[in-house]
Amino acid sequence: MPTINVKSSANLIKGQGVSSCYNEQFKLVSEGLSSKYKFYVNSMKKSDIVHYHTVNLGYYFERLFQKHKKSGIGYVHFLPDTVEQSLDMPLLFKKVFYKYLLSFYNSMDYLVAVNPCVIEKLRKYGVTNPKIIYIPNYVSEKEFFPLDKNKIMSIKNNYKIDKNKFVALGVGQLQTRKGIFDFVKTAEKLPHIQFIWAGGFSFGKISDGYKEIKSLIKNAPPNIKFLGIINRENMNEIYNMADVLFLPSFDELFPMSILEAYCCKIPVVLRDIDIYPQILFDSYLKSSDVNGFAKLLDSLSKDKNLQNYWQEKVWDCHKYYSQENILKMWDNLYNEAYKELKKGE
Repeated sequence: MPTINVKSSANLIKGQGVSSCYNEQFKLVSEGLSSKYKFYVNSMKKSDIVHYHTVNLGYYFERLFQKHKKSGIGYVHFLPDTVEQSLDMPLLFKKVFYKYLLSFYNSMDYLVAVNPCVIEKLRKYGVTNPKIIYIPNYVSEKEFFPLDKNKIMSIKNNYKIDKNKFVALGVGQLQTRKGIFDFVKTAEKLPHIQFIWAGGFSFGKISDGYKEIKSLIKNAPPNIKFLGIINRENMNEIYNMADVLFLPSFDELFPMSILEAYCCKIPVVLRDIDIYPQILFDSYLKSSDVNGFAKLLDSLSKDKNLQNYWQEKVWDCHKYYSQENILKMWDNLYNEAYKELKKGE
């Protein structure tokens, strides 16, 4: 039986998408493909395939010394331009890190891109060695699912949310690229809507816009609640409190929060950026500015039929990202990597 060693340090930092993606993906393949492959986690045991979820320096040196003995699969959770808009780091450190990151990706036999548009970006960055495979993120229906109305009312009571208010939820790290400033400006225009943000400064003071966002939170309008970092096991309750997920991010690859909201049958309002049409099709509402966001959210809050329509749209898209479909993609990749490895022996 082929062996796969999964390498990751994603869970060392709470409240960030790489951790959620790693946990969901590993649970999916380790349970769904256990009859075909034997999985290890951060093991020193001999293996046929090493699947890297994070770009640790130790993993890089391990890869360089063992490159011809096992197949390497890397997961592209971020690119230099994503980091640029996420973390505030010294210029020299950025240049060194970006060069290292691309070298790490180039050392792989395969790279997994969570969005088709990432493939072209990787090639433009000079990542030419690995074969790049598109496999979207996945969220389990066992972890995220709709709750009944009585349960939702109880959750709202626990978080001191008005049971009669329409709730717009933002999810993610508090960073400039997440559109947090537009999130607050939109809330200012819609005092009749309750806005909630679940997420915090996962990377502390080096989070991009840290000082400005701290000041923004301090002076935010009364219809916004900042919940801070929420443990993943509690996030299903947070989604179910919401009537809409509002994510005005300027730059993303494939946010786990969108798939999580879709599992809970919650409509989504997003910024109109180029990464979404290829992965979400026509299942979301979009705008490019605060006035547009405010108009969409206001319309949803006042029209139950409109809410129901978009609930069905997100649910149709959710079914496309089913366990069966995504698991088959991973099985095909692992099988191909193993065959290529054996062919070269």
